[in-house]
Amino acid sequence: MNEKQQPVLSDAGLSYSKPIIAIDELGNPRNIELVGERALTIYVDKQEIVTLMTVGAHPELLTLGYLKNQGFIEDLAAIKVVQVDWETEAVAVVMHEVQADFSEQLAQRTVTTGCGQGTVFGRLMEKLQKIRVPEISIKQSTIYALLDSLKMHNQVYKKAGAVHGCALCSGRQIDFFVEDVGRHNAVDAIAGYMWLNDISGADKIFYTTGRLTSEMVIKVTQMSIPVLLSRSGATQMGLQMAQQSGVTLISRAKGKHFLILNGTENVDLDTANEFS
Repeated sequence: MNEKQQPVLSDAGLSYSKPIIAIDELGNPRNIELVGERALTIYVDKQEIVTLMTVGAHPELLTLGYLKNQGFIEDLAAIKVVQVDWETEAVAVVMHEVQADFSEQLAQRTVTTGCGQGTVFGRLMEKLQKIRVPEISIKQSTIYALLDSLKMHNQVYKKAGAVHGCALCSGRQIDFFVEDVGRHNAVDAIAGYMWLNDISGADKIFYTTGRLTSEMVIKVTQMSIPVLLSRSGATQMGLQMAQQSGVTLISRAKGKHFLILNGTENVDLDTANEFS
């Protein structure tokens, strides 16, 4: 992407957690860490869009990914500035040209099961009916190697808990990992990262610690990522959305175990004989 087309971004990321002293069940003091949680209201040319609760580690990427995934802005080059101000708990998105009134779009929304905040805005479902993700094959051995690598990345969860992790992966390689208080925030931050760096999802694998809900599948579909992998379970609507878009859906992926819910033909069980 031409550098001149890039929006100017602030650099206002916060630390994930802070140390505190707690008292355990025996009355002993223990040093632990608590995840930060801040409100962040997104404004586009002074129009209030939404307030998100986030750890604040990647607020600029979160803003970009949210606006793209919810269908507010399609062209990255149309954005002039993304400026985060934690004193006002707001992020100002300034466009090169005045955008349309978003009031009608904001009025047409469905609250989803996403933890913390989850909305799918009007007309988005119609758009999704036309999207089919690319088909790729993934090996069982690749899934196992990826799960082993991901153990090293859940640092905030190990220290403080209370977060979900998401990762953009190329084969066995983890390209970008994000943790946040809501899985949808982590997905949006990765979407923003991909958008900003002009990264195609066609050959990628997306990993999440969260449930495979309809919202999760919808966002991965918009990112054109063909494989969605989670250590958690799935909802019926999440499966239906994966069947509609062609996403290979793999749940309960932990250790040497996983369940293929959709796209069985895309998974090469190359190590299955080792367990027979």
